[in-house]
Amino acid sequence: MPYLDYLIKSFYLLLPAYFANMAPVIFDKLGLLKSMAKPIDGGLKLGQDFLFGQNKTWRGIIAAVIMSLVVTIIQASLFGYDFFYQISIVNYDAMFLSFGVLAGLGAILGDLIKSFLKRRLHLASGQSWPIFDQLDFIIGFFIFISLIYKPSVEIILASLLITLILHPLVNLISYLLGLKKVWW
Repeated sequence: MPYLDYLIKSFYLLLPAYFANMAPVIFDKLGLLKSMAKPIDGGLKLGQDFLFGQNKTWRGIIAAVIMSLVVTIIQASLFGYDFFYQISIVNYDAMFLSFGVLAGLGAILGDLIKSFLKRRLHLASGQSWPIFDQLDFIIGFFIFISLIYKPSVEIILASLLITLILHPLVNLISYLLGLKKVWW
């Protein structure tokens, strides 16, 4: 498979994770699921720091899974078209529901684990942690989807490369649009 093919297929595979990662911010800005906007850690601390932080909410987890499922349902509906079939590396007909749930959970729980580690290192919520901030949700995504699909090393490497480029770009655009408080 040529390099461009890996990049295109990886990007398409990652769409549910990308949208899951953006979902908490989108749901917050739109005021959706306000009753679920409660910190997952319930204010619990480990030492001086919160377990995860005030910005990691139940709404974020639910939003991530919903957005991932929506994207995966769209991918499943496009799977019958030759172009989308050619760029798909998973069989959306057979596994769109489980793939969507696992992709969303993996992405958001990867981010949650990173937040836990940031608190242990006494890094403030929202403080930049280069590389980890960009790849946390992708690593979680691959761990979770590996329960039903084993991606190749080439797909994983292409995915990491794409994300290291796109993630900062999307964050900058979100910041300029007023969706995020920081550009990273």
